[in-house]
Amino acid sequence: MRVRTGRFRLYAAVARGGFRRYATYRIATLAGVFTNTVFGLILAYTYIALWDERPGLGGYDQSQALTFVWLGQAMLTVMALMGGGFEGELIERIRTGDIAIDLYRPADLQAWWLASDLGRALFQLLGRGVVPMVVGALVFDLALPTDVLRWLGFLVAVLLGMVVSFAIRFLVALSAFWLMDGAGVSQMALLAGTFFSGMLLPLNVFPGALGQFARALPWSALLQVPADVFLGKHTGVDLLATYVFQIGWAAALLTAGRLLQAVATRRVVVQGG
Repeated sequence: MRVRTGRFRLYAAVARGGFRRYATYRIATLAGVFTNTVFGLILAYTYIALWDERPGLGGYDQSQALTFVWLGQAMLTVMALMGGGFEGELIERIRTGDIAIDLYRPADLQAWWLASDLGRALFQLLGRGVVPMVVGALVFDLALPTDVLRWLGFLVAVLLGMVVSFAIRFLVALSAFWLMDGAGVSQMALLAGTFFSGMLLPLNVFPGALGQFARALPWSALLQVPADVFLGKHTGVDLLATYVFQIGWAAALLTAGRLLQAVATRRVVVQGG
């Protein structure tokens, strides 16, 4: 019990450190808020033109579509959809060999980076997510929930999305053990995340089999799923099934990351020996 409590305190401290680390970059945060807000305005007017031509597109009315835009701007850095997470640092540590020090620490590599990334994501949610959403609500007629339970359900979906996002990027970073440079894999993951998360357009707009395929991929758990929970598209049993979808992908990807980490650790040990 003491060991578990000690580990929990350790990872909680790592998460707090991740939060404080990003909180120190005040100018960068303000610049990011400004950028997210400007792009949100550009996208919002683009969506208005599109939904004027195609009312009800993807099952959203115009107010819901605009809400989706601003949720996307709020979640952009939270889910590290355009990069900016831990993966670049971890890839660099693998490339330089500093990862050997991390693997010999009395702390799990995956849990350490997960805690740190959750701290980062929480700061980005508060520091760069809230203001653009408020601006969007002031300028446009957004479909904001009036039910506290829906807000809580949305926050649960966001938390699960954070874990899925980390798990994807952890696998991307570990590829550097074999490629020595994870830039290519990172770029492919970034493009896939941008397209299949709903960042460009809601996945419900995608036609037929493409839409079904896109919604079944893990990236949909990062934006499409939390946005639909926020908009009340998932309630009751369907909401539980949505959480199961996110948890399933999180478990599968974290397990894959743990297995890959074990293989990489053996490789480091053999080479070190």
